[in-house]
Amino acid sequence: MTSSSGQDLSGAKHVVIVGGGFAGLSCARKLGSKPGVRVTLLDKNNYQQFQPLLYQVATAILGSANIAFNLRGILHNHANVDVKMTEVTAIDPRTHTVETSHGQRYQGDYLVLAAGAQANFFGTPGAAEYSYPLYSLRDAQQLRSRILAMLEWADRDPSLIDKGALNFVIVGGGPTGAEMAGAFGDMLLTALKLEPGRRSYKNLGPERARIVLVDGGDAVLKAFSPRNQAYAGKMLEKRRVHLHLKTRVKEVGDGYVLLSDGTKILTHTVIWAGGLKAAELSGKVGITAGKGGRIDVAPDLSVPGLTGVYALGDFANILGKDGQPLPQLASVAQQSGKWCAKNILLEVAGKPRVAFRYLDKGIMAMIGRNAAVAEVGGGKIAFQGTIGFLAWLAVHAVLLTSFEAKVEAFVAWAWTFIGGARGDALLDRPEELRINWDDEKSADAGGD
Repeated sequence: MTSSSGQDLSGAKHVVIVGGGFAGLSCARKLGSKPGVRVTLLDKNNYQQFQPLLYQVATAILGSANIAFNLRGILHNHANVDVKMTEVTAIDPRTHTVETSHGQRYQGDYLVLAAGAQANFFGTPGAAEYSYPLYSLRDAQQLRSRILAMLEWADRDPSLIDKGALNFVIVGGGPTGAEMAGAFGDMLLTALKLEPGRRSYKNLGPERARIVLVDGGDAVLKAFSPRNQAYAGKMLEKRRVHLHLKTRVKEVGDGYVLLSDGTKILTHTVIWAGGLKAAELSGKVGITAGKGGRIDVAPDLSVPGLTGVYALGDFANILGKDGQPLPQLASVAQQSGKWCAKNILLEVAGKPRVAFRYLDKGIMAMIGRNAAVAEVGGGKIAFQGTIGFLAWLAVHAVLLTSFEAKVEAFVAWAWTFIGGARGDALLDRPEELRINWDDEKSADAGGD
């Protein structure tokens, strides 16, 4: 067997990687072109999606092409990596064999499980059926179309506002929920400006729309310092986001949300940012899952009791220095992917594996234009406001896959944050316009 560049791979160890997200792709890139190994990377999409920026696609700051990158294009210089667009449906970790929805089987000397995560609805009635999660490019595109559909409906028939057309509920006050709320608040203030001559929707004003963020905690961004929590809350309220804290969602219905304090809110757009769990594939691996449906791993990222099997990123419970699972962050996924590749290369060379050491580069969240919070050094160094905003832009630009992607993202950010325009406000999912406004379940839900 030879690679596309003519490299002899006949005696190479075969590594099968399930998942082309941050973890799987980082592992494949590290192994790419290394002697003695060949890689098969399996993913149901032919692209890597930059998940931390999905909310910017949903709020029309960035276009889909700004955050999704063709896997073959990324790996074109990695001669020993073969990308297959296919969905893995079953795994036998003991034989390192995976089966796909197309009936194909792939078997390797090493198996890397990096299938990512999905929304965790925590058994909330109706949440899976009637809410919009934000974990994939498709999710972001659908949500953008739903938001625009509500604006179009309300502009055409303002009476629908009384049926919840412009009530938007965001569930979860962590980074995803807070960033979505801040960007969404900016989006609505831009689209429904008070100056009549500049409104995108001339019959609507910002006072007609209502964004409600619901969280069971007493503040947003609980992983941050109290000072940054307070700042984030203030910035959200400045963007007309109503904080409904110390409250949980009890039920999501067709046209309403029921909260734990008895409040009912008429809405046709519920955005779920309430948590994640391992992708559905974790239940088909034949391994007892741990917290969040994720696979528990040893310090070196291998799966205990199995030889040559690793689990990474959002698909795994990777313990930090404090003995608690590391957060589901892009930085954890990237670093674990590179470290896994390092350990596989050590194994191939007959050397012992090394325990994973995560380098915590800090946490940050954007709350809207010129408003962000950032903390490094365990919170000892904190930024907020414009400085935090610029730091956020710089860090996320660096994380983007290519130079072209960085340039295009900066142009889009300048267009939005300086020019005040939205470059990709496309309602490209017409099915999101299909709403039965006469549905009695919606009409009878009541208001808060």
